[in-house]
Amino acid sequence: MSPDRLSDDPLWLYIQSHKLDTYAVDSVKSLWHAGKTVERTVGFDSDSPGDLLELIRSGSARTRGDLVAATGLARSTVAQRIEGLMAAGLVIEVGGAPSTGGRPPSLLGFNGDAGLVFAADLGATHARVALSDLGAQPVAETAADIDINDGPDNVLAWLEQTFEELLAETGRPRSDVLGIGIGVPGPVDFERGLAVNPPIMAGWHEYPIAERFRSDHEVPVLVDNDVNVMALGEYWSMSPKVDDFVFLKVGTGIGSGLILGGRLHRGADGAAGDIGHVQSTSSDDICRCGNQGCLEASAGGAALAAQLAGKGHDTQRSADVIALVEKGDKDAVFSVREAGRLIGEVVASLVNLLNPGLIMVGGNLARAEQHLIAGIREVVYSRSTTLSTTHLQITGSALGEEAGVTGAAALVIDHLLSPGVIARVIERAAVKA
Repeated sequence: MSPDRLSDDPLWLYIQSHKLDTYAVDSVKSLWHAGKTVERTVGFDSDSPGDLLELIRSGSARTRGDLVAATGLARSTVAQRIEGLMAAGLVIEVGGAPSTGGRPPSLLGFNGDAGLVFAADLGATHARVALSDLGAQPVAETAADIDINDGPDNVLAWLEQTFEELLAETGRPRSDVLGIGIGVPGPVDFERGLAVNPPIMAGWHEYPIAERFRSDHEVPVLVDNDVNVMALGEYWSMSPKVDDFVFLKVGTGIGSGLILGGRLHRGADGAAGDIGHVQSTSSDDICRCGNQGCLEASAGGAALAAQLAGKGHDTQRSADVIALVEKGDKDAVFSVREAGRLIGEVVASLVNLLNPGLIMVGGNLARAEQHLIAGIREVVYSRSTTLSTTHLQITGSALGEEAGVTGAAALVIDHLLSPGVIARVIERAAVKA
């Protein structure tokens, strides 16, 4: 919005009336930011209640009066929109605000129990699945060992059966499930909801994952790379938010999820963050992608297991490597520390390029946090520029094994509650009633 139109914008009037003298336009997210108080979509859509819900969810507006001030809508229009949100169960009254004269205004809050989402984090050898509320908190949850190379028919049949079992466990009707979010361990075409040439997912190329679930459940189904959903899960739960943030998954393979400017960065074709296939050594080892010298081929969990097996240890996968580290085995400790240094070489370039404020390390090998992260820190802080590391933190995952399933839930919740989609959720609730 040009400066000469500021005086006509309702949010600008709100900023002025509340003496919020700092503001900015975020051209990436198309949001106004006024201090830390108000955030709203430019070009407020008075026909949609979604913007009002966004203000309530963020805590930027707590009463009907706050919503009137923040949006410039008439009180009657705000009342109508809130009535629809309350009828759908998405907004509830949570008490009264202090009175400024007359009847105290009612405080409004977001109701996370208004619906459920099905969230699945599928890894190469392990899966975690949950039915979560609209706050991404699990209502029912389970985990199991799987082999992603069993193929989509077998793995997704198991996932559908698990969905039915968790739903039965909650005792809630199928109509309460509003959406499905799935993370898979490979490159994903997010728009089409399917994996594309995944190196460790035999038989999954172009398989219509989202369409399979959508045809059975008639709700939005979103599919993304597993590291992306882990990054979303950590970002969703983070307080305060670090809007430039990198999540590293170090397990059987290696990948990263990039949160840039507060948004997940997928890249032009969904391949952003695939650092496991950056050349890091002159090794002749052939990576699963077909190239030589990839980071994953030298520092991934499968590579470390093979290295230790060559030294006489009974290691077949990353979990076996961690078991040796936990026993204090010197070979395993050395291998994990060296893997951290190799990862640090690639991450240092990432730090110089993107200047994140936080790098968080998760995945199976992150259970050896003391040794893995020490190796990463050692190289990143010595190889990155002084300015890019001035405020940089490198830590372990805050959510651990819950990061992926939390992110899969957050992925679909943010979609469902976005201003452009929320009207359909309200319509569905009205039909159900």
